[in-house]
Amino acid sequence: MNEQIKQIAHRLKGLREVLDLTVADVAAVCNITPEEYKQLESGTIDIPVSILHQIGTHYEIDLSALMFGEEPRMNSYFLTRKGHGASVQRTQAYKYQSLAAGFMNRKADPFVVTVEPSDAPIHLNTHPGQEFNYVIEGRMTLQIGDKQLSLNEGDSIYFDANRPHGMKALDGKRVQFLAIIF
Repeated sequence: MNEQIKQIAHRLKGLREVLDLTVADVAAVCNITPEEYKQLESGTIDIPVSILHQIGTHYEIDLSALMFGEEPRMNSYFLTRKGHGASVQRTQAYKYQSLAAGFMNRKADPFVVTVEPSDAPIHLNTHPGQEFNYVIEGRMTLQIGDKQLSLNEGDSIYFDANRPHGMKALDGKRVQFLAIIF
């Protein structure tokens, strides 16, 4: 697994130890088994952003601190220049670029997400709150529960992120979209 995922796993383990929590405590927050959570802390498997969001929300830790290892410092504005946001590539197929990682006490987490084409099935995840997606480039299938929707460049969708959801690039080409998690 790539080095960025190992670093996130290290931060998760460090957070759990600092807060004097058991693996079972954090696993319960994420609605997964302790064994599944141990795998996340091992850094050998992908760590879904939804899990990081759940942990951050529950323990009042900024998502940026978990994903990128840096605490936000700005409170009046935070400017992200094109192509320069803090980024993490969770797998070969998914890259997340934060557009507001340096802003403290955000009410939302905006990302540019790039998904490469893959033959793998859509992986569904959930997280508290709501999500907005706007397709910048390419086409994708977005599955929410049992419903699959095709989104084209310029399309957007706002949905309940507590429902199982996931996406897949279409046409053998990458898709890039703005995702805002509230």
